[in-house]
Amino acid sequence: MTRHNKPRADVPPEIRDDARAEPLKDASAEARPVAGADALVAARVRIEPWTDGDLELLWRVNTPEMKAHLGGPETDEQVLARHRKYLNGPVPGGVEAGQMYRIALLPGGEPVGTIGYWERRWEGETVYETGWSVLPEHQGRGLASEAARLVIAAAAGHRRNRYLHAFPSVGNPASNAICRRAGFTFVSECDFEFPPGHHMRCNNWRIDLTAPAPSTPTAPPAPPEPPTAPSPTAH
Repeated sequence: MTRHNKPRADVPPEIRDDARAEPLKDASAEARPVAGADALVAARVRIEPWTDGDLELLWRVNTPEMKAHLGGPETDEQVLARHRKYLNGPVPGGVEAGQMYRIALLPGGEPVGTIGYWERRWEGETVYETGWSVLPEHQGRGLASEAARLVIAAAAGHRRNRYLHAFPSVGNPASNAICRRAGFTFVSECDFEFPPGHHMRCNNWRIDLTAPAPSTPTAPPAPPEPPTAPSPTAH
């Protein structure tokens, strides 16, 4: 995956951080560990470490609709290889270097999507990157934003890298809105190749994992989240 940043003078309103954005939440305070498991739980979702039983979830997100911004569906062999990679960790180095999760809907634990974080080199330093997918029937409910806040808390808990980045397509307003709602700051547009042979124009968002949690003043509820198209996931 090759990316090149290009600063922007104008930031589209739909991705601008301003007073209309949903008040940011303290992700570390919101996240609660589940006893006996490396999972985190919030009000409506729980993120659970990837297991062998989650292969079916990968098949469900491998559709033309879900992969519209990611070069189209993967082959069966690519899906199986991705599943093995998720089981072993998205990148070498153990859970501190990366972890993939299924997003489980509370209270019953129904799998509704995937999310994770992993290390990569970016502009000369090691950072975390994140990406997610939420099944179409569960989109537009704010579940991806809630899961993203839990991943922020998980990555921050390692105290290993300062920044967590997300790189949704410029043509994916839903995932850009999720970044804003979860507390990321827009940095710039960038070009990169993912998967190999598929060139994308993306927005570079990041959050400082070492920064104090912002205050949460009272504000009117934010408008409903648009349907959630996937953000780039571990490769």
